[in-house]
Amino acid sequence: MSTLPVIVAVDGSDDSLVALDWAFEAALLREAPLRVVHVQQYAAWAGPDILPAGRPDAEDDPRLAQVRRYLAGRVERPATEYVALAGTPSAVLPELGSGAQLLVLGSRGRGGFASLLLGSNGMAAARDAECAVVVVPKPGREVHVDMPIAPGPRVVVGLQTDSPDENTLAFAFAEAALRGARLQVVAAYQWPLQTWAMPGELVAPMVDQDAVESETRALTEGLLAPHLKHRPDVRVDPYVAPGDAAGHLVAASKDADLVVVGRHRRRLLAPAPMMGSVTQAVLLHAASPVAVVPPEPLEG
Repeated sequence: MSTLPVIVAVDGSDDSLVALDWAFEAALLREAPLRVVHVQQYAAWAGPDILPAGRPDAEDDPRLAQVRRYLAGRVERPATEYVALAGTPSAVLPELGSGAQLLVLGSRGRGGFASLLLGSNGMAAARDAECAVVVVPKPGREVHVDMPIAPGPRVVVGLQTDSPDENTLAFAFAEAALRGARLQVVAAYQWPLQTWAMPGELVAPMVDQDAVESETRALTEGLLAPHLKHRPDVRVDPYVAPGDAAGHLVAASKDADLVVVGRHRRRLLAPAPMMGSVTQAVLLHAASPVAVVPPEPLEG
């Protein structure tokens, strides 16, 4: 059975080369092939008279030629394939996920890849792809840190104790094991609690903050237990705190190898794929690469 490749999208921009470096190392870590893809963009309204016939030739693609030169001379390298495609990146990129173990993108690019994190192609890929999508930011993004962060390799994962996703946790544990990294689990809880008795009347909560934090910590430990049993070699540092989950995850992204977040499940009343506000905020502001993991499929 062949190993699925790590796929990275390039467009000639500096940011896509940063993503290429990350994908290159990820492929080496996984002992997986690397597939470098350039989507030659055509407008969604382009008809058959405008679109070129057949698939573009990767040998004649100047962006892929740039990548070949960029990677030339690296002694240790994964098996690398170069692919040129034509179409609308926001439609083409998510489709690549069905044949990849990871899809890697830069945070910004040129032309059709401009403002990847602000909507457009990157958001479409992270929302729709069947595999995990890693968005790599430009180096030097600063974040405010108000939590203790120990030195050394570290993978961060966000955990919603009221609606956990096993795929997200499993991906984060696997990534930490692969990198020999600690796994920092961020579990945020709402405080202060708000209870409304009548319109305009706020009632004080009947529980104190210590009780809410203790319950959140107990839930966190219970959810992590099966994964720790499967990967006892991974050191886990739970971080339980009140407030905004996105803010804690962005703070934890400083000097992290990777931040792992989940994607919303499709619901009966919202059958289209959804990103989630926390995931979008982390993509916009995190200082480290961010992996967006699709949820485990619903049974039945």
